Amino acid sequence: MMSVQVRLTDGPLSEMVDMPTTHGSGARIVFDGIVRPMEDGATIEGLDYEAYRPMAEQQLAIIGNDLVEKHGLLMMDIEHSYGFVPNFACSFRLVIDSKHRKEGLKAMDEFIDRLKVDVPIWKRAQ
Repeated sequence: MMSVQVRLTDGPLSEMVDMPTTHGSGARIVFDGIVRPMEDGATIEGLDYEAYRPMAEQQLAIIGNDLVEKHGLLMMDIEHSYGFVPNFACSFRLVIDSKHRKEGLKAMDEFIDRLKVDVPIWKRAQ
C-alpha cells in the first residue's frame, strides 16, 4: 500500500517520532532541513516562512504521489513549517520508505528540487 502524508506546521518541527516501518521496506530515508545561522553572509535569528497553505498542501501531495509512483516507493511523509523557525531548528522533514535505498535517495533529491520550484512556500531571513 502506497501512502503519502502531508502536514504544514506552525513554527519549528518537533523531533521525529518513531514511525512504524512500512511492510516490505528495506530502506528509510529521512531528510531534515535545518535553519542555518547565516543567510547570504549575514547573521540571522531564523527564517520566517509564508505559505499559501491550501495550494502548498496540494502541491506537496502531487509531488509526493508522482514520486511514489515513479520510483515505486512504499511511503512518503512530508512536513514543512510556516511562520518563524529559529536557527538550528527543523523547518522541513521528508521521510521515505522504499524497497531499496537507490530509489529512495533519488526520490528525496528530486522531491527537494521540485519543492523549491513548485510549492508556494517562501522564506524571509529575520
